Amino acid sequence: MITREMSAPQPLAKIGALNKSAAHFARLSGPNLLTRTESFLRWHDIRRDAEVWPYSRGITGMASARAGVRAEDGRTTEGINFASTDYLALTSHPAIHEAAIAAIHEYGPHSPSSPMLQGNTDLSLQLEAELGELLGMEHVVLFSTGWAAGFGSISGLVRASDHIVMDNLAHACLQQGAQAATANVHRHEHLNVDEARDLLHNIRMNDAKNGILVISEGLFSMDSDYPDLARLQAVCREYEATLLVDVAHDLGAMGPGGTGQIGQQNLLGQIDLVMGAFSKTFATNGGFLATNSRAVKHYIKAFGGPHIFSTAMSPVQAATALTALRIIRSPEGDRLRADLTEAVDTLRSDLALHGILPLGEPTAIVPVPIGSEKVARLASAALFDRRVFANLVEFPAVAVGAARFRMQVMATHTEEQLREGARCVHEAIQQAKCMLDMDEEMYAVVTGS
Repeated sequence: MITREMSAPQPLAKIGALNKSAAHFARLSGPNLLTRTESFLRWHDIRRDAEVWPYSRGITGMASARAGVRAEDGRTTEGINFASTDYLALTSHPAIHEAAIAAIHEYGPHSPSSPMLQGNTDLSLQLEAELGELLGMEHVVLFSTGWAAGFGSISGLVRASDHIVMDNLAHACLQQGAQAATANVHRHEHLNVDEARDLLHNIRMNDAKNGILVISEGLFSMDSDYPDLARLQAVCREYEATLLVDVAHDLGAMGPGGTGQIGQQNLLGQIDLVMGAFSKTFATNGGFLATNSRAVKHYIKAFGGPHIFSTAMSPVQAATALTALRIIRSPEGDRLRADLTEAVDTLRSDLALHGILPLGEPTAIVPVPIGSEKVARLASAALFDRRVFANLVEFPAVAVGAARFRMQVMATHTEEQLREGARCVHEAIQQAKCMLDMDEEMYAVVTGS
């Protein structure tokens, strides 16, 4: 087991490992684009050397409920994995492996062309059709990544004179797609439909001729909560706006038949645009945009840059997503979602027993609020020592001062693993707070303050 001396945190603050955040380096200045990044590298190296840089880790085997992990500094260990988005644990499913191998034998590992230029395969076309059935949408456009689907759908549809109204916690691919498309980006308070309506009203009072795209998510991955989609869609219709909902984290993992929040809220086929990713529940990379408009489908194919100018999903990706989709829609998928729900309830309940109240609603994402980046970094290191892996989330993924663990539950996590995970998170946070208190007391003694 990896160990760390209890006295180690005392010099950490002095050398800067617990100070600053990525926000300090977000807007670098200087004439040389290369050399001005060196200040960030120094901060990165200080944190890495102090063993409080938990990013860029590698999995040494399959990303299962237990996994081997290699830290960026070379340390390796094995433990309970709450850091992967494989919610139904389909990455390790035998049928998924068989489908991927069969696709390589029949099609090869690569689809060496754009989807507009003979990059599709029978598998990807079948995936489009069956995904449309799941969502109750007639038309689907595939992208090689979920990021490409979000960015490409928005930048493909929206022009400079149009407007975007979006939840202020929308995913980075949606935020950057909006910024690339128009300067007329209006953000509303998280989940606040009334504020979204006010923004739409004000826009339409001054601009009746240009388009408005409203952007939200089926499940917000940092807070584990979701909007009232029916109200949001109704408000869009009232002001002739178009609603796009990103279902990357909920589709497949929740809702009747794996239909996510759209299915849970009885809105299948009624949302204007549905965008998502295969990189969570579907055990592969890739993304999509679903619509009931044939015109939108073909327009996005021609003007959605990441679709027309990127190589298509590989046959392996398409075969994996298609097989995962079929499992998701089957009785086995229902059983896996039931197992996932039970596991989520166990983890959240045990965290509560330790005095930790997870954010949001019960979903496969269990956010553990910490707040202070200093506490969070030390707790992350202590958790790694305990062979429990949970993603430390800091700025820019969340606001400065809102650090947290994002624990991601799989259907295959055992009760013992869940209870141990909750206990270790509690112990790691308490240890981090004690270490900081010791550091502050030592500082007061040395300085006489």
